[in-house]
Amino acid sequence: MKRIFVVIFGLLIFAGLALGQTGVKKKRALPHEYGKVIINNYSEKAGLAPVEFSHWLHRSIYTCRLCHVDIAFGMKAGSTNIKAADNKKGFYCGTCHNGKTLYNDKPIFQSCLPHYTQDDSRQCERCHSAGRKVVGEFDFYTFTKRFSKERFGNGVDWEKAEADGFIKLTDFIEGVSVKRKAMAVQKDFTLNAKVAGMADIIFSHTKHTVWVGCELCHPELFVGIKKGLTKYTMADIYEGKFCGACHVKVAFPLLDCQRCHEKAV
Repeated sequence: MKRIFVVIFGLLIFAGLALGQTGVKKKRALPHEYGKVIINNYSEKAGLAPVEFSHWLHRSIYTCRLCHVDIAFGMKAGSTNIKAADNKKGFYCGTCHNGKTLYNDKPIFQSCLPHYTQDDSRQCERCHSAGRKVVGEFDFYTFTKRFSKERFGNGVDWEKAEADGFIKLTDFIEGVSVKRKAMAVQKDFTLNAKVAGMADIIFSHTKHTVWVGCELCHPELFVGIKKGLTKYTMADIYEGKFCGACHVKVAFPLLDCQRCHEKAV
């Protein structure tokens, strides 16, 4: 009996090590799943399904800067600690999901109603949809069918979709955003690759500022604005730091090496 226990214990340890290792190829998210965030700080405790947030839909309407700077969403799932009471007061999701803000001349549905009835459960499921078969108002493949395509992530070239006029980004909300004079956009510059034979990186401030402005990256992700001041490695980026704050989760993923390493050797 003791020997059987020792064998079982050993197998459990081995299985734990096998499952815990990092050197495993993970399942790649489908285009409509990429960038999806599950928020479950309080949902299940309140008897609701966790919130399933689709980045693809929101990034086709709003800039990243507007949500993560002006509205103050954190960059990690659950880090904002959103409560229903916050939304009801017009913070976070409630900034736009208030039944008054318009999109395509239609009011955006109100999140976290002040008073609930049994019939309101379907309204709750528009956000609290994780693990449930909820059909959204917008279908990813129909919505993006005219957009230029890319290989990874959502399979969409969001930068070109914006440049081609397929999406019109909102970067200002009255009463939330502060009117300010636009800062001068720095010129593109080269970052030298550390591996022989790897193309250098061409970093474009112009492309990034359309979506994130200046303050989403500086100073929290990259200290200061002087080239080379912040030191980081590809390992850091893969851990979700620096460039990886976006390019591991929502913006095109690190699999697409040539999108950054594009300067001819």
